[in-house]
Amino acid sequence: MHLPTRCHAALLILTIPLAAVSRLPAQSHPRAAARIEPFAESAEYQSLQRRLARGWNTWDVNSVTTHVLLPEGLAIHLNLKHNSTLYSDALLTDTLIGRLSKDAEQVFPGPHAWDGSYTDLRLSWKGHGWRVQSAHADGDLVLLATPLPSETKEPLAPTIVFTVNFLWNKPGAVTKLPGEIETRSSANVVRVYCTCEDPKQDSNAASILNISPVTGPYFAADFLGPVAVTTGKRRTLPEVQSAVDQARAAYEASVAKNKATGPFIDAIETTLGWDTIFEPEKGRVVSPVSRVWSVGWGGYVIFDWDTFFAATLASVGDKDLAYANAIETLREETAEGFVPNYARAGNWKSFDRSEPPVGAITVLGLYQQFGERWFLNQTFPALLNWNKWWSEHRDVDGYLSWGSDGQNPPGDLDDSARGTREGAILESGLDNSPMYDDAAYDSKSHVLRFADVGLMSMYIADCDALAVMADALGRAADARTLRERSEKYRKKLQTLWSPDAGIFLNKDLRTGQLSYRLSPTNFYPMLAHAATPEQVQLMVTKHLLNPEEFWGEWVIPSIARNDPAFKDQNYWRGRIWGPMNYLVYLGLRNYNFPEVRSVFVDKSYALFLKEWREHGHVHENYNAILGEGDDVPSSDRFYHWGALLGYVKYWEEHAKSH
Repeated sequence: MHLPTRCHAALLILTIPLAAVSRLPAQSHPRAAARIEPFAESAEYQSLQRRLARGWNTWDVNSVTTHVLLPEGLAIHLNLKHNSTLYSDALLTDTLIGRLSKDAEQVFPGPHAWDGSYTDLRLSWKGHGWRVQSAHADGDLVLLATPLPSETKEPLAPTIVFTVNFLWNKPGAVTKLPGEIETRSSANVVRVYCTCEDPKQDSNAASILNISPVTGPYFAADFLGPVAVTTGKRRTLPEVQSAVDQARAAYEASVAKNKATGPFIDAIETTLGWDTIFEPEKGRVVSPVSRVWSVGWGGYVIFDWDTFFAATLASVGDKDLAYANAIETLREETAEGFVPNYARAGNWKSFDRSEPPVGAITVLGLYQQFGERWFLNQTFPALLNWNKWWSEHRDVDGYLSWGSDGQNPPGDLDDSARGTREGAILESGLDNSPMYDDAAYDSKSHVLRFADVGLMSMYIADCDALAVMADALGRAADARTLRERSEKYRKKLQTLWSPDAGIFLNKDLRTGQLSYRLSPTNFYPMLAHAATPEQVQLMVTKHLLNPEEFWGEWVIPSIARNDPAFKDQNYWRGRIWGPMNYLVYLGLRNYNFPEVRSVFVDKSYALFLKEWREHGHVHENYNAILGEGDDVPSSDRFYHWGALLGYVKYWEEHAKSH
């Protein structure tokens, strides 16, 4: 099984040279045993998390129809009971976007404001259709459920059920009273009401309904018309509908400010809105990848570059969330000093391997956008540790390659990839890329014997970004070391240039042979500003714009179109991925190709908009022939980094206006 892995990069940062340190085998390197100090949260960051973790929102990872009040942990769950006259009753409790199993609920996500002030979903399950909207009203929650035209032939109407409890072992009591549910936390009393119950009428009928397996207080009613739950005070159905309409209008006005990028703003606010959760183990708000992934990993999973990209995307509308996504990714840094491929519930991580080093360009981009020095102070030490780790543990004869240090403690016994060739390839984030089909793993040095153009380019960009950060922090010695490191690898990268091929090529370090299997990563020297203008001219005209390789209606595939693996259209074997387009776009910005860049941006945006407008999907990856994401089950339907295909359009328009 593959473990799929995943910058706001300020574009000025990729122009600064550096160099690095040779690598000794990991087990004998003088710094191999060094342990990194635990990540320390600043007072500013603690305050930021308190700001984020407040109020009503869809904080519970397990269901998008559960609304939770933070910091109390008070939850209102919306459930639907399918009724039958015989033996096929069923209860839908937890609802997720993108489930693909037979008979699973289908969720069509609508708008989700950053702060949860407006949310909108349409759902179908067992022939029933319904809509769920929520809004904030003077600090209270109003939650409106409306039945939609039904396809079911069942003679009985479904039952709408609202249950109330406290999550994550938070202290509190919930009591059912006539016409209301009273909740008491350590902080306050919150009363919950339903338009389905009149306090003047006998509520015994509702209280004896058998809605297994629901336990504890609830509201329930035949779902024949709109039903609303409110907090704080009793509201009529028209009052709830008015509050929802006002919240929807405010949301629509906020995303319509820029007509050129409005659809993208809507998509990314919606995607991150539904994907952002409160993670109780470490008491934090964060945007892991889709909820389906996080639930499958026990509650959350933070992939390295995926969540850095989530920080970039959040920067279009929520600075605090952007900072949180970057900082929480760095918070997972291991004792060896690297940000892991994955960090999951239970505090398990890939202690053997990292993922692409895009953290520094992400953080510097956020700093250049928002200008807050405390953010640099908070993130720089972890980024510097990580940068040093690459040169000490992934250097092979002066080149950089992917690896997996299976001997690192503690060993994740359920992860069979640690310390293997598979684990080393997973470090690339390109789990089944054809580039690595013939790459050999050296079990003594724990690395692939494979000089990787993409890794070296991203690392040079990482060094350059960190050097700029060091300058801003007055760390002259660090800045000097980083620039020396960058320059060394920049010179080594030039040895991978092939004049005949007109592009930088990966190299098999066993045979010394260059690899002619081309991927978007072969363009990443542009990202590092490590290619000469003449080299870039050849790369763009001979390869990027070549319809037999990367150009076409849908761009750009994760392996060249004329590669035998392209026809697979299986994950990284030919499909289109938002992060690859984004990193190539950043590279194009470093050189004078405005027309090519403009068309590249428009093609990327067109691919993004196709499924967003048709289905409300933001896909993990897309078919490079059909321009679709739903053609395979391995492309998650609501995976936030798919929106990078639209972010390039946003950035291009933003640059024009500034």
